[in-house]
Amino acid sequence: MRGASMLLMASLVPISRATRVLTRPVPAVMIRTRSIRATATAEVAAPAAEEEDHVVQSEFLKTMQWRGFMQQTTDIKSLDDELKTGCVVAYLGFDATASSLHVGSLLQIMLLRHFQQCGHKPIVLVGGGTTKVGDPSGKDASRQLLTQEKIDENIAGISQVFEKFLTFGDGETDAVLINNDEWLSSLQYLAFLRDYGRHFTINRMLSFESVKQRLERESPLSFLEFNYMILQAYDFLELSRRKDVKLQFGGSDQWGNIVNGVELTRRCDQKQVFGFTAPLLTTSDGKKMGKTADGAVWLNEDLLSPFEYWQFWRNTADADVGRFLRIFTELPQERITELESLQGASINEAKAILADEATRMLHGAGCLDTIREIAAALFSGKAAATDTSALPRVIVSAAEVEGGLQVIDLFIRLEFGKSKGEVKRLVSGGGARLNDAKIEDAALEVSVADFAEDSRELKISSGKKKHGIVELVD
Repeated sequence: MRGASMLLMASLVPISRATRVLTRPVPAVMIRTRSIRATATAEVAAPAAEEEDHVVQSEFLKTMQWRGFMQQTTDIKSLDDELKTGCVVAYLGFDATASSLHVGSLLQIMLLRHFQQCGHKPIVLVGGGTTKVGDPSGKDASRQLLTQEKIDENIAGISQVFEKFLTFGDGETDAVLINNDEWLSSLQYLAFLRDYGRHFTINRMLSFESVKQRLERESPLSFLEFNYMILQAYDFLELSRRKDVKLQFGGSDQWGNIVNGVELTRRCDQKQVFGFTAPLLTTSDGKKMGKTADGAVWLNEDLLSPFEYWQFWRNTADADVGRFLRIFTELPQERITELESLQGASINEAKAILADEATRMLHGAGCLDTIREIAAALFSGKAAATDTSALPRVIVSAAEVEGGLQVIDLFIRLEFGKSKGEVKRLVSGGGARLNDAKIEDAALEVSVADFAEDSRELKISSGKKKHGIVELVD
């Protein structure tokens, strides 16, 4: 939901100091910060050079610091004090732009999980209202406008994941799911402009990074999208009023929008609320977390099987293992430190543990034995002798096979290649296999004889790590 790439200097709030917390995990609990304290005196937000040391004391901030979740906070000392006094209510927003979240959203979900485990109350805000507007950040063109039916379908899809990580209910620290369409769709336009639009200046809104990038690239920015930052700030104010929310979480690209909400709440209700951002993760090779050459790593099982999910984590680059163990597992500090010390071939043990722990939280422990069995069989080339139910699968008819079915088409149907040209290059490079035998000819056609008699399956492999099953039916 909260993707607007807003720089600190572009926030609505005039700032005397700007908070920046170390993004890399460090063992100490002392952090160097610049702390935001909103005032109404300056017209342009600019951080002062003055810095202050603050030793975090609340359990939550200590956990976030060590595990590498902290990027920026507003007024960290006051936030730390608030977190020590009792249960704090915080929220994090997700727009309903797809039917499933992907691994890129998992850091935010884990943040909410730790928050609840530390005795606080998380609110999951789904953007039924803001999805109708579309977040302009990171895009050179407007997002596709979705129908109400599609938005509702997407909300149902993304909501499946939260119950696996959070405890929902009516208790003091139980999580709650709220849809911002409850208030955004009922706003009266003129009244909203008079009451809240007057707190935003066009000068400042034009300085936001998401806006500047679109204008510099001469990409159209609709007036609809231009309003997104105001609506996100209003969400914070509305949740403060309805649920006594005192803290908003988000990725670091949401910093300006979050600070807008902090300041709007101060101006309208004279209440202090806080913002907290986590780093936007990239892998050690610079790729955006959650994206692969084959597309997004989805969290919903109907889009990505538990085995494929496990395999994604098992294939983590050596340089990312320690960082991902801190962020995406709940292993204790001592165990993670031990695993981080592994080198050479031994690091594969840490990768397997990372894959097990991440998969257990999303899909449950019950699938792990089957996954390990499949992984071992694939590595040894004996997949036909074991359960292949967790592998990606396509169905073909006997009529298709008898009519002449090219193996290259099976790679595309399994999404092991986006085009015939891509699969042909895989074949020429020696990375394509049929039932563990190298495919020498891209024009090869499969026959009924290629399918195992008992299971009526054949195995397709792309490289050493990607495998799928083709099932034959009458």
